[in-house]
Amino acid sequence: MPLPEGFLEIYKLSVEMADRVSARRAIASSFFLTVQSGLVAFLAFVDGQRWSIALAGIVVAVTWWLLLRSYRQLNRAKYRIIHEMEKQLPAAPYADEWKILDKHDVPLNERYAALGLIEQVIPVVFLAINVVALLWDLK
Repeated sequence: MPLPEGFLEIYKLSVEMADRVSARRAIASSFFLTVQSGLVAFLAFVDGQRWSIALAGIVVAVTWWLLLRSYRQLNRAKYRIIHEMEKQLPAAPYADEWKILDKHDVPLNERYAALGLIEQVIPVVFLAINVVALLWDLK
C-alpha cells in the first residue's frame, strides 16, 4: 500500500519538532541549573535574610520541575504520533530504539536510565537544599 502524498514530509517534520522540544528542554535545564547554582552560592555568602533567597530557590525549583514535566508530556505525545506513523513505514527506528532500551530483564547497572527520570531528580535536590536553608534561617 503506497503512502499518502506528503506522508514522509510530515513524518520528517514530526521528528524535527520532537528534536526541537528536546533541545528547548536542554536549554531550559541549563538556565535553571545556572540560576539554582547562583542562588545556592549566594546562600553560602549572605548573612541574614537567607530565607528570601531560599524561598526564591524553592519557587525556581518547583517551576523548573513543572516545566520539565510539561516538556516530557509534550515529547511523549510527539513520539506516540511518530510511532504510529512508523507503522506505515518499512522501518520504525524510534519504536525499535525503545524496544532495545526498555528492557527490565537486564541487571540494574545495564538498564537504560531515562533522561527524564534523571532530570526530575535535580530540581528536587535543589528544592531540598532550599527548604533546609529556609528552615535553618527561620530557626
